[in-house]
Amino acid sequence: DPLDDGALMSEQAQHGPPAPQQRLFSRGTWRETARIGDILRKETIGGALLLLAATAALIWANSPWAEHYTALRDTRVGPAGLHLDLTLGTWAADGLLAVFFFIAGLELKREFVDGDLRDPRRAAIPIAAAVGGVVVPALLYTIVNLGGDGDTRGWAIPTATDIAFALAVLAVVGSALPTALRTFLLTLAVVDDLIAITIIAVFYTSDLEAVPLLLALLPLGLFTVLVQRRVRSWWLLLPLAAATWVLVHESGVHATVAGVLLGFVVPVVRSD
Repeated sequence: DPLDDGALMSEQAQHGPPAPQQRLFSRGTWRETARIGDILRKETIGGALLLLAATAALIWANSPWAEHYTALRDTRVGPAGLHLDLTLGTWAADGLLAVFFFIAGLELKREFVDGDLRDPRRAAIPIAAAVGGVVVPALLYTIVNLGGDGDTRGWAIPTATDIAFALAVLAVVGSALPTALRTFLLTLAVVDDLIAITIIAVFYTSDLEAVPLLLALLPLGLFTVLVQRRVRSWWLLLPLAAATWVLVHESGVHATVAGVLLGFVVPVVRSD
């Protein structure tokens, strides 16, 4: 009807075109699609190697030669004077994983500052999913163990997604998934593990040393000032990052917290 069309055009002229409907996995911008695709292609080999190494470790740990695996895992290396004579297992869990969280924190911050997750409506969904992925398993664990003879103190165990393997699988099979879904899963996995790290720091730090924790603010603050001033000299940044990690580790807080904090203070230059 011409009259109805005229009325619709008049209403659009006054109020503007109707807002597009938001969908859970709607298509992102072309720039974001290309960037996420490039990241996943570069990480495909690393993800495949991680999965192969995990498979080999599982086979070795459950083989007749399991004692050699345990002996290697419990081998201590590092300077004892700095209380860093840690086992190889601890170096992997607290050291290498801190580097991993530093990189994951950088990518997540990039998503929120310059990626599609700048839109609060897009960011709210994976964050809500991550919170649900922490709360629901913890409640189920507690309910099951309250009804039996289980230990309810382990309620935080099922809350983590094991981000390293989640992103490894995502890197390997990511090319077969829509870009919006890959961004959703990336954000969900990182936020879920950040919540899990916070739980560890708050509820599972038995011997908190306040002095090293406060001293960690000094190298972290200097690192922040330098990166905010666009200083890229590794011989300045690397010792400050290492000092932050050592002091956080000495404080009794899970050392991966240092990697997260260092990643979040690095500035992101917006492209528009």
